[in-house]
Amino acid sequence: MKIALAPMEGVVDARMRQMITAVGGIDWCVTEFVRVTDRLMPPKVFLALAPELKRGCQTASGTPVRVQLLGGDPQCMAENAARAAELGAPVIDLNFGCPAKIVNRNRGGAILLDDPELLHRIVGAVRRAVPAHVPVTAKMRLGYASTDRALDCARALASGGAAEMVVHARTRADGYNPPAHWSWIARIAEVVPVPVYANGEVWSVADWRRCRAESGVADLMLGRGLIARPDLARQIRAAAEGRALTPLAWPELTAMISRYWQAIRTEVPERHAPGRLKQWVFALSRHYPEAQAFFLEIRRGRECASLDAAVASQLAATHSSAARGSRVAA
Repeated sequence: MKIALAPMEGVVDARMRQMITAVGGIDWCVTEFVRVTDRLMPPKVFLALAPELKRGCQTASGTPVRVQLLGGDPQCMAENAARAAELGAPVIDLNFGCPAKIVNRNRGGAILLDDPELLHRIVGAVRRAVPAHVPVTAKMRLGYASTDRALDCARALASGGAAEMVVHARTRADGYNPPAHWSWIARIAEVVPVPVYANGEVWSVADWRRCRAESGVADLMLGRGLIARPDLARQIRAAAEGRALTPLAWPELTAMISRYWQAIRTEVPERHAPGRLKQWVFALSRHYPEAQAFFLEIRRGRECASLDAAVASQLAATHSSAARGSRVAA
């Protein structure tokens, strides 16, 4: 079984990739997409979204990073894929699942699922443009407005040269609304000769078990579920191996939040930094009551200085509580 971290635009940047992969259980992850329109992007664009290119395209904890491209022009996608490979990308991943309106209006992401023949040409052009040792992979949804072309799209990706594909088991029209239609992943896996990863609506070990049963595939990509529960991949792997595993506790998470905030403070413009922190804490609140309380404390904070104090206070309070608990236990 392989488990991947999903490429969530505006969420899973290099800082988040490092935080999550350091927890363990992840086999590979993907950059946010490089938007390809009508020109060859300069190296700085790739390096901004994939700073890991400077260190062997791995996170600091050694997890491989794939470089993702999004666009609808086969030749331009091919040229940019070749540049990414020249810069050191070990795998080129193609995004055919992004549901964003602005992306779809400009012939990128999920809108391309209405044209399986174009999908085939894009993947084929990219496959021919990069060295043979660099795999080309793809991520798709079940369709744009319906699932009518889902199997044709999957066949087009595989025949074009995709070595693997991730299937987000919803259409673009479904957005992120539950349920994810995992049974469709089984149908797709039956008609393509390449590995298929299941993706969508896996928030817990119990969800993974149901997804595994309905999809019939062993490999998995986790997105929002892993951001909300950073050790979910580790929990799933332990469950698959029949091992007991102690979940991450809030004191460990506060230390992660503190490190993440420090990284944001040094690398993200001040006007954007608070939003990044609040976004993650809000995601964590799905599973951690302490995160709910912390989010309520910081949600109106717009100044980095006020969040500096809030993060430091939360870290100190959590560690103090943990220390008192240790003394009582002793």
